[in-house]
Amino acid sequence: MRHPEEPSAPEALRRGHPAAPEPAAPVAGLATGPTVATARLDLLPLRVEHAEEMAEVLSDPALHEFIGGAPHTPRALRARYERLVAGSPDPAVLWCNWVLRERTQGCLVGTVQATVSGEAAEVAWVVGTPWQGRGYAVEAARSLVRHVVHAFPVGTVVAHVHPAHHASAAVAAAAGLTATGTLQDGEVRWELTVRR
Repeated sequence: MRHPEEPSAPEALRRGHPAAPEPAAPVAGLATGPTVATARLDLLPLRVEHAEEMAEVLSDPALHEFIGGAPHTPRALRARYERLVAGSPDPAVLWCNWVLRERTQGCLVGTVQATVSGEAAEVAWVVGTPWQGRGYAVEAARSLVRHVVHAFPVGTVVAHVHPAHHASAAVAAAAGLTATGTLQDGEVRWELTVRR
């Protein structure tokens, strides 16, 4: 359920909500989502124009330690964002992508995503190195999971975290997901069963 361009989810999470309200009907072809506000962040729907600033945010090679690859150039990231904003070629799959804007400074600090297919959603996030350790990943991950559970008729939220990526595992747990012990492509599968 990862975006085709993604070798694996950068950081992931899952969480269940015992009494979630009825979900809104998905919008066909939706490649992003609405703006979502947290205490300190605005999750802004991804736009191609975000590529230049996000290339800098994601420029630290250490961000790829667990997911492989290397930082994108602004041009390569722009091409990637064009594909993501266009949406999945499969009409049964929705790609929802947001950049994280720190409200006080007005700068972008990371990104979150959800791939929704049928009754499952796979979520992931990444926060740029200069902004790590401030709780932004937990704040964004919790909000992402809550939004996905309320906006889509999913029964399961899934994430994949590299077993040695302890910070991502802590974020996943804080967002309410539980490690299953199942490995997929070398990553631990985390899940949240949604109770409606």
